[in-house]
Amino acid sequence: MEQRRRRATRGRVAALATVGLMLAAGFVTGAAPVQAADTNLIVNGGFEDGLASWFVNNGNSSDGAQLSATSDAYSGANAALVTSRTTTGSGPMQDLSGKVQAGQAYTLTARIKYENASGPATKQFFATMHYGGGTYTNLLSVTATKGQWAQFNGTFTIPAGQAVSTARLFFETPWTATPSTDPDLHLMDFKLDDVSVVGAAPPAPASKTIEVVGKLPGEHNPLIGHKFGADGFGFVHDGRVYMYMTNDTQGYAPNPTTGVSPGINYGDINQITVISSADLVNWTDHGEIQVAGPNGVAPFTANSWAPGITKKVVNGQEKFFLYYANGGGSSNVITGASPLGPWTSERTSTLINGSTPGAETVAWKFDPAPFVDDDGQPYLYFGGGPASTSMPPAERFNNPKNIRAIELDDTMVATQGTAAVVDAPVAFEAGHVFKREGRYYFSYSSHFGGNDFGGSQQPLPGYPGGGQIGYLISDNPMSWPKETYAGVLFPNQSQFFGAGTGGNNHQSVFEFEGKYYFTYHAPTLNKRINGNTTQGYRSPHIQELAFNPDGTIQQVVGTYAGVNQVRDFDPYRVFEAETFGWSKGVATTKVDGSSAQFGGAAPNLVVRDIDNGDWTALSSVNFGDKGARSVTAKVRALSAGGQIQVRLDTATGPVVGTVAVDATVGQWAEVTAELDGVSGVHDVYFTYTGPAGVDLFEIDNWSFQAATLELPVTVTASARCVGGKVYVAVQARNDHDAPVGISLETPYGERSFAAVAPGANAYQSFNTRAVSVPAGSATVRVTGAVGGQDVTTVRTVHQPAGTCGG
Repeated sequence: MEQRRRRATRGRVAALATVGLMLAAGFVTGAAPVQAADTNLIVNGGFEDGLASWFVNNGNSSDGAQLSATSDAYSGANAALVTSRTTTGSGPMQDLSGKVQAGQAYTLTARIKYENASGPATKQFFATMHYGGGTYTNLLSVTATKGQWAQFNGTFTIPAGQAVSTARLFFETPWTATPSTDPDLHLMDFKLDDVSVVGAAPPAPASKTIEVVGKLPGEHNPLIGHKFGADGFGFVHDGRVYMYMTNDTQGYAPNPTTGVSPGINYGDINQITVISSADLVNWTDHGEIQVAGPNGVAPFTANSWAPGITKKVVNGQEKFFLYYANGGGSSNVITGASPLGPWTSERTSTLINGSTPGAETVAWKFDPAPFVDDDGQPYLYFGGGPASTSMPPAERFNNPKNIRAIELDDTMVATQGTAAVVDAPVAFEAGHVFKREGRYYFSYSSHFGGNDFGGSQQPLPGYPGGGQIGYLISDNPMSWPKETYAGVLFPNQSQFFGAGTGGNNHQSVFEFEGKYYFTYHAPTLNKRINGNTTQGYRSPHIQELAFNPDGTIQQVVGTYAGVNQVRDFDPYRVFEAETFGWSKGVATTKVDGSSAQFGGAAPNLVVRDIDNGDWTALSSVNFGDKGARSVTAKVRALSAGGQIQVRLDTATGPVVGTVAVDATVGQWAEVTAELDGVSGVHDVYFTYTGPAGVDLFEIDNWSFQAATLELPVTVTASARCVGGKVYVAVQARNDHDAPVGISLETPYGERSFAAVAPGANAYQSFNTRAVSVPAGSATVRVTGAVGGQDVTTVRTVHQPAGTCGG
């Protein structure tokens, strides 16, 4: 570590020279003027908020110090005091990652002071940038006089070729390998105040919001139009289908002018996207699981591709196991308490790797697909990539033997036994197993040939072509000889979706309410954004799977139409606003708090980036014969004047209600609007209007309130005297257009009328047998039919007090 530090320090000196700073007497004059567009990139540079945004440099394991606030400030109330330094580089640091740009010039100013009684009369200090690893660059230097505040004041330019994904500024004394031999000279305490780095802030990150309509109204593929997702794995639990996908959106960064993103970078993907649906058309976005990377559930992994999930009862507790590829070299698993988490890692190292028995020669130990058999025994299928060079060329092409099957133990997070070869013809990747009628089906994606597979070879008759989905059928989940090959399940998707949509594929099969469904991906949304050009960003699709009488699978045809909606959408509940049949121009984001629909353990998302003219829609919403009387939205207004229009059947259909988003800006609130003429089954569009050029509001959830069918009736009650006794008279007039039954109920008796004609009255005078009665009430119950539906309407009418005699 010290040698690495020493090499880095020599680099610092050279970098300081190349910057061309003219340092004289610790002071630089003639600093570049600050332009109007320049910004101070330092947060809390005067330490008036204590130590917020500051920490001790930890670039090397030996770095260490104590950082505290002190009232001995150059200006204001506070400065930073650094004590107990262990290395010369142990000083105050602030992270500027994402704030500075290569090739740009910046002006740096700061005040620094040291007071150690045994220290030298003067001491040089550096302002230094750590760009990650061993790359350190001294930016400015100042020679301070003991007991006096010295000033850094100068400009520096970040080299055009410098990587700045990590950029951390800190303050230090000149490097020496053994500072502890003379701590008064090298490790003195010092104070820092009034730090600023002024320059042009980098442009805002490109918006990932997809402004085009990528899933066209009426079509059911791709499943979502507001983000991407690949390698979809369908999983059924508690009446819903969950889809787990590689988060292709993570690297999507369209150019603000052209709308075209750079090509997908798989190496950056370390999140898994989750969506779910109860009807296969309206999909709820559950956001991303941060699986890998430094902040991931399993930080010992770098990537999360091609997920697969299953559930099993372990030690009496139902658990969910999410498997994923850690790049091409290994696979891993995390554990959830539900299909939506929360997620934990029961492992500290990868599940599948070079030490997995039977997998030593597999090139790509990825694409893990779990399967739990009816007897509870779990299995995992994984592997792919180039065939072993020890095989003859023709065999490398036709039978590369690059996929494996292995048993999992009862914990689901460890393997047992030795992996068996899956001899799938022309195999490349994406193995998956499902079971139907006692037989096991293994599907996979085929390779494209080339040197990795024996060079120029021809597939045997009936074997798959490039990028197709083939399948095998076996009576044993661990036995997959080439003789079990059954044919091509799905041709390359470019056959159905045209130019720009080819490449490899990844599939799964799930059963839902008695039918089987096939999932796959295609860059169809990417194509609709950019025309016939795509950059590799893929989207999930589903088609229904049909079988021949002998159990073989009918070849699937990819369509934009997709599958039928299995049930109408129920609006009479609280449901997440990020549930879309179709959408235009919106995005989603996670927020604090729990999901109103899915509970406290589930992440809560909201719809964001809502501009004038955007919309979201639901497919086949069933309002019933009664219909809906109102709709309520939980919103956070971001500007004044926003409205939500509720329309039926199209984005330009009739407006049946308008929600004024008149809540306090920045505060979450519920807003409601009455609806008119909303009954039966309709597609429902929420169209958003308001001032142009600003985000209007965010939406958390929706709920519709059902209308109440009532029979029209006019009721009265009075008290009168007859023969010195009080009688209570109750009358009900039928205002309906058909006969109704009417029942009159009082404390003094009841009377029913079987069929009261339209406009006719039901009347009864009830003898109380008393000379005086207090005020009370009478109940009128009316029964009849409205629109063919039986309805009962109950009315309560006030009965006044009555007294007879003197």
